Amino acid sequence: MIEYIQRTRDYYGLLGYPAYQWAQNPADLLCGLARPLAESKLALITTAAPLQAGLGDQGPGAPYNAAAKFFEGYEALLEPVPDLRISHIAYDRLHCDADDPNTWLPIAALTAAVNDGIVGELAAKLIGVPTNRSQRVTQTQDAPAALAACRRQRVQAALLVPT
Repeated sequence: MIEYIQRTRDYYGLLGYPAYQWAQNPADLLCGLARPLAESKLALITTAAPLQAGLGDQGPGAPYNAAAKFFEGYEALLEPVPDLRISHIAYDRLHCDADDPNTWLPIAALTAAVNDGIVGELAAKLIGVPTNRSQRVTQTQDAPAALAACRRQRVQAALLVPT
């Protein structure tokens, strides 16, 4: 078992940062579904970034690539499946080679869930949310933008797939 949270605390502690203060959100921000998932439209929300040609290696196993990071949310059609990457994320490259995009972009699995009647339908566009490492920016900018995108697409549920 890999203790990711403790490893992250230790890593940032060695860099001289104070202990991380986990975000606290009022319980009323989350709610149950108004209708069964099988009757709902679902939005896919991801922190993966669109491939940006000319900004260095962004392929499977690429080293951390800050140049590929994005700072504003985006929407992208699910079809054709967009080319999203995770080289901008500080994931554990020792234990993960990031060669399976289905782990951060589970469109095939969600389509199968629709076909099996588990999910009513998928929104036509996915929603990309940046990982700015700022609780303030997430709460005041990124989360409201993602909610607005969900409302534009008239979804009843959202699945956040963080990377």
